[in-house]
Amino acid sequence: MHPRILCLVLGALAAFAATAAVVYRWVDGDGVVHYSDQPVPGAEKIFTSSSGKSLTPPPLAAGNPVAKKPAASLNFEQIAIISPAEGQTFFGDEAIEADLALAPDLGPNQTVNWQLNGKQLAEQHTVSFVLPHLDRGAYAIAATVTDQITGEWQSAPSITFYVRQPSALSPQHKNP
Repeated sequence: MHPRILCLVLGALAAFAATAAVVYRWVDGDGVVHYSDQPVPGAEKIFTSSSGKSLTPPPLAAGNPVAKKPAASLNFEQIAIISPAEGQTFFGDEAIEADLALAPDLGPNQTVNWQLNGKQLAEQHTVSFVLPHLDRGAYAIAATVTDQITGEWQSAPSITFYVRQPSALSPQHKNP
């Protein structure tokens, strides 16, 4: 095969791989968040490959005409997951408490939506709760505060933590 054709084929494959890893995110006029593999005017590119970006809602950009600006009620001075800590490791059936620090406090029409590995945690709409038993592995937890009246939201940065389970063959499980 001619080197020029080989370069063109490899370039086309690289371009195809790069476009396959892009998702577009936008918020419509009603505040509903949409995701698509097709670009929409005003949509934000989200890379789903190993670039490190996740599909959790990003901070709103002031220049984006599609996304709504955070309302004054969601202009938190502090919004951060304080427990679990970034990179923290839990062992066995240790309780894992999830805590969100907010300043000012959560308002009457605001709820917290928690996601674990990108999946919504049902029934968890408070700033603090205990995670159920988790199997061994790496977990990413994220929190988004949403105003139920305006639909505005503000997110805390995602935290990654780890769970280890003791081995049945380890010395601490041997009978004396």
